[in-house]
Amino acid sequence: MMPPPAKNFLTSEQISRLQQALKESEQPHVRERILIILLQNDGKPQHEIAKFLGCSHRTVAYWCMHGEPDNLESLHNKREYEHHRKATPEYIEILLTIVDKTPSELGYEFGRWTAERLATYLTGLARY
Repeated sequence: MMPPPAKNFLTSEQISRLQQALKESEQPHVRERILIILLQNDGKPQHEIAKFLGCSHRTVAYWCMHGEPDNLESLHNKREYEHHRKATPEYIEILLTIVDKTPSELGYEFGRWTAERLATYLTGLARY
């Protein structure tokens, strides 16, 4: 078991920013991560934070180490945003148009689309 963190390691400005982000964030996972950092700042041990928030000790340990109070973006799931950026309305429109066609209509010898074949075809298209 790890010893409790040093109490009050955050500056008052960091606390204010985290509290404001806690109030404004619409994403539950971001609010949980902010709470982890704030509770750690209050001197709560990781096992108590996990029990209080109803999450795993591993989650608490990770965010105690990787959550950056000066960089609120560090508390977001970057993969979610990257994935969201890939599926633009234009991309979805192209995808729906393609799956309505048979591969033979586009010059392919195979008869059905698979996820891999669609991905290969869409990768070959110009940027959407």
